[in-house]
Amino acid sequence: MANKFIILDTETTGLEVQQGHRIIEIGAVLLNDRKKSEEHFHTYLNPSRLIDEEASKVHGIMNEDLLDKPYFEEVAEEFLEFVDGSTLVIHNAAFDVGFLNNELKLASSKYPMLEEICEIEDSLALAKDKFPGQRNSLDALANRFDISGYDRTFHGALLDANILADVYMSLTGGQSKFEFDLNNLSSNERTSSKNTISREGIELISIKANKRDIEEHESRLLDIEKRNSVETIWRKIH
Repeated sequence: MANKFIILDTETTGLEVQQGHRIIEIGAVLLNDRKKSEEHFHTYLNPSRLIDEEASKVHGIMNEDLLDKPYFEEVAEEFLEFVDGSTLVIHNAAFDVGFLNNELKLASSKYPMLEEICEIEDSLALAKDKFPGQRNSLDALANRFDISGYDRTFHGALLDANILADVYMSLTGGQSKFEFDLNNLSSNERTSSKNTISREGIELISIKANKRDIEEHESRLLDIEKRNSVETIWRKIH
């Protein structure tokens, strides 16, 4: 397993890499012990082509903003060094990875594809699995997890990478540091640790599912059963 997690986002001249669109901004933030660190990679890029007007409306980057910025091949080595050996967490990973691999290919035939040097984790897939049938855009998830304090007038690669870092930690927050510590204990120590936890004074809260929750749960079960041709375990225990 990779020993470092990097949250990454890009901005581009348009939506289709097959139509010759290019990357104009890369933002990546290193996580350290499930916290955003000060270590990051960020650059604007001269794409050697015009930006689609609709794309500029999203990220606010104009053609004239990039005239004095480096070309991708000028920063490729630094970028590869930063991400090498990491797990890259990307929202809708196929989009960004497709663009980044295209840039690497254009820069040099000797450069590896990202999948060859990194593990890729798609936070959109994680969100869809956790919140099936709901809106799972980065903005929607930020609202769902009450992540605020960011100016969302325009999207930006480094801005979105920071927001995604907060979202990703909320999405994957099921394991605590305490649970990780238990994994490193001997069986006797682990049993002893569990036995020291007292339920005295703890009031358990009963939460009942509403009609919408039940309908979404049923829809999820049907989807799992259809895709895997099995009866889900939930039906066997209820």
